[in-house]
Amino acid sequence: MANHALLSASSSHRWLNCPPSARLCEGYDDKGSDFAAEGSDAHALCEFKLRTALGMEAKDPTEDLTWYNSEMEECANGYVAFVMELIEDAKKTCPDPVVLIEQQLDYSKYVEKGFGTGDCVIIADGTLHIVDYKHGRGVLVEADDNPQMKLYALGALELFDCIYDIDTVSMTIYQPRRSNVSTFTIQKEELYEWADQVLAPTAELAFNGDGEYRCGEWCQFCKAKADCRERANANMELAKFEFRQPPLLTDEEVEEILGRIDELIAWASDIKDYALQAAISGKQWSGYKLIEGRSNRKYTDENAVIAAVTAAGYDPYEHKILGVTAMTSLLGKKQFNDILGGLITKPQGKPTLVPDSDKRPAMTTIIDDFKEDN
Repeated sequence: MANHALLSASSSHRWLNCPPSARLCEGYDDKGSDFAAEGSDAHALCEFKLRTALGMEAKDPTEDLTWYNSEMEECANGYVAFVMELIEDAKKTCPDPVVLIEQQLDYSKYVEKGFGTGDCVIIADGTLHIVDYKHGRGVLVEADDNPQMKLYALGALELFDCIYDIDTVSMTIYQPRRSNVSTFTIQKEELYEWADQVLAPTAELAFNGDGEYRCGEWCQFCKAKADCRERANANMELAKFEFRQPPLLTDEEVEEILGRIDELIAWASDIKDYALQAAISGKQWSGYKLIEGRSNRKYTDENAVIAAVTAAGYDPYEHKILGVTAMTSLLGKKQFNDILGGLITKPQGKPTLVPDSDKRPAMTTIIDDFKEDN
């Protein structure tokens, strides 16, 4: 079996929205990235620590982790504390919940040759709980109606629905570097309905390379994003506004641009990166040349630096307090609230313009205040 399914759970947000992209991406090499490598290291550490916490035999991978650091250690400890808390909660109603770690999950009943790996699966009376660790600090990943999590859930149900009386599926994204713990709960029958009516027919289109190309935020991790003709056409439509200054645009034109501007910026950035990588590989772009960019100084041997600075009588370490999420994981929710509840505040966030579909409540503006006063 291949290491990665054509219709993988991790790429499901893309191929469910743009079915032919699945086959299109087959023609591109999987170059990987530092972010992906760092994430793999973090998952290996999380798996080891969770197995150890559950009394399972496991080999410490730390020496082999290229990206290991104190932050990764802290994140993994927080993840383990969170999962152990879920397990303890499950034990209140089920004395012996089933816990599976890095479990391969097959959802090929709905998606041709579809499979993936669940970071942690917990089965207790009536409830199936899937937990997925995300190490990324860039894109915030929400559990709400998340197709990757729903595919994992379907795979887990295929294994256990006939053994356990499951009626509810709970899915949690644990993303510590974004202080994000997001949970979505769905009834099993509702999940099966989605699988039959939406997932299966779309997956069939995707597997066959059929369906319509569609552009959107799901393009971000598409291998073909830099030279996708459909994406180029969609973004070049904004050229009709002739780059006029904002005051010269109508409200309707501004609203249309707002709906497209983030994708336009992302597309332009992808084109620049594509051109750079091609130039590094020897491509000559007319009017452009490669230069060496700015770099920062770095230590050649951190252990030697620590020894030298310590010997000179100085402290080589930076000390800082744990963040709120890490501190919650350290103390546990109840103890955190008991000890620090009166010392926590949440300042107002910076105003941000988002589509109406965003679930966050709208801010009160000066005009709103004026209306209330009158």
